[in-house]
Amino acid sequence: MTGPRLPQWFHFGPWVFSIDTAQAVIAASPRDTRPLDVPAWAAAYGLAHLDNLWTTSVIGPSSTALNRTYAMTTDVAEPLIVAQISVNEQPPATLLIDGTHRLYRAWREHIPRLPAYVLTVEETRQVQDDLLLGPGGTSAIPPPNA
Repeated sequence: MTGPRLPQWFHFGPWVFSIDTAQAVIAASPRDTRPLDVPAWAAAYGLAHLDNLWTTSVIGPSSTALNRTYAMTTDVAEPLIVAQISVNEQPPATLLIDGTHRLYRAWREHIPRLPAYVLTVEETRQVQDDLLLGPGGTSAIPPPNA
């Protein structure tokens, strides 16, 4: 018997993103998926260098942070989630917040594109918290009802 599923969070720099909230936002405001270019995103995330201990990626997982065995069991038909971040009113930059294991599998299996939901800048702000303050602005630990 398994217990309740734990909340999912994606950490990036000073931010933490609630994947559960992102999924709820998408469910509340359905949209079409967009094709995500697997080779381009895999290159940006440094997936080709995961086995090289002397190489690190600026935004991707470290060689010990990605469970490759698990990645090969993921469902590549399940859409990834891409956030759009705008800092100081600059044009938004995209960030993969859910689906790195699926991206890895697709890259290993030479799948050229994956479906992805893209959040707007406003939706991204709804699912994003400052890691220094934590979700809800009070702690680095998710609130018990998250």
